[in-house]
Amino acid sequence: MPRVLYEKDGRIARVTLNRPDVLNAIDDDLPVELADCVAQANADAGVHVIILSGAGRAFCAGYDLAYYAEQDSGAGNAMTQDMPWDPMQDYAFMMRNTELFMSLWRSHRPVIAKVHGFAVAGGSDIALCADMIVMADDAEIGYMPIRVWGCPTTAMWVYRLGPERAKRMLFTGDKVKGKEAEAMGLVLKSVPPADLDAEVERLAERMAGVPVNQLMMQKLVVNQAIEAMGLKQTQMFATLFDGITRHSPEGLNFKHRAEAMGWKHAVRERDLGTFDWTQNRPINAPKG
Repeated sequence: MPRVLYEKDGRIARVTLNRPDVLNAIDDDLPVELADCVAQANADAGVHVIILSGAGRAFCAGYDLAYYAEQDSGAGNAMTQDMPWDPMQDYAFMMRNTELFMSLWRSHRPVIAKVHGFAVAGGSDIALCADMIVMADDAEIGYMPIRVWGCPTTAMWVYRLGPERAKRMLFTGDKVKGKEAEAMGLVLKSVPPADLDAEVERLAERMAGVPVNQLMMQKLVVNQAIEAMGLKQTQMFATLFDGITRHSPEGLNFKHRAEAMGWKHAVRERDLGTFDWTQNRPINAPKG
């Protein structure tokens, strides 16, 4: 089954993340198929706008931790290497995904991300590479892995929020709902869930009435301003640091905890702050 679906609807290309049974979690193939769909839209002179959404109950819940965190390190699991690890091997894998997510940013067709349910962890990386995000009021966005085992490789938080609000999100790993995301300037708009489809359609139809070359020029002008701030260099550091977070003592302890207890248990401890990843024991547990 395709991880990402493509459909052309008049002047609108509809790209849909399609792993609904795991909340569209990212595996090795999803980023590749996403970039392929963006390329297909850009090769079609009749497409003016791309709407990016997720099938099922969420936009995207991040990387598939049932595979990447629960399974043993070694062959076939690119997220964690046996020690000693090769930082450049890790960087090559993660920068591949960063660049594939950034196909949305580089797309000559504007991209609207339609977010319902969750756009969290790696799913927020995908959403924040779009040109605009429209969220449901009850949807949540955030990057919880900063608490242990992750650094957002696309580094879009600071460019959308500025330094102080970006630090608030990246020092806490908090998730925020649509209304708060709109208030802080992270997303374009938040609407009641029942209105999400109609709101995105109105925006896409309005943009679709503009010639392709005009849309392309305006996007290039705005994007180059961000790129001139050092986006490429920031992503290089973020992608490298992402690998370090997973191979640090704390990151390896999280991985071992996920292997032993299951990734849902480890994630719950991470997000609640009930485990000391440095000492590798529950907080307030007696010292052995």
